[in-house]
Amino acid sequence: MESVNSSSSTTPNSVEAEDPITEKSSEQWFNEQFDNLLPKIQERWPDLARQTLEATKGSLDDLINVISLHSGKNSFGVQEQLEEIFHSATDTTRGLAESLEPLEQQLENLLDELNSTLRPKIEKPVRKRPLLAIGIAAGIGVVFGILLGGGRRN
Repeated sequence: MESVNSSSSTTPNSVEAEDPITEKSSEQWFNEQFDNLLPKIQERWPDLARQTLEATKGSLDDLINVISLHSGKNSFGVQEQLEEIFHSATDTTRGLAESLEPLEQQLENLLDELNSTLRPKIEKPVRKRPLLAIGIAAGIGVVFGILLGGGRRN
């Protein structure tokens, strides 16, 4: 009888011992991703008020307990459903990251190309006439200062 009660307990310790989703790294991930996960959580449990869910923002265990109390499901069932949401969010994030990799590589190549072609074109005149370059930069700074500062006086 005692073992049955301990397995159905909703205390954080029993939940942590059962599933790695509540480990420290998962808890940290949950805290960082809570705002992104909130719409999916609300979609799964539409009868829960957003404020009720937001009140649990710091704790996965609190979220499980709140959803369990409001939905009438046990904490393990709620935890399994949350895990599904987390895994789908992780898969989506991984898919986005993989689709962005080619774009990132393309951007790096463009920046390298710009650095190798444009930089010498800019450095050469600056090295030949450093005082002129400083004067032009100062003049541009004064013009921007007048333009930006002029709006404050009126």
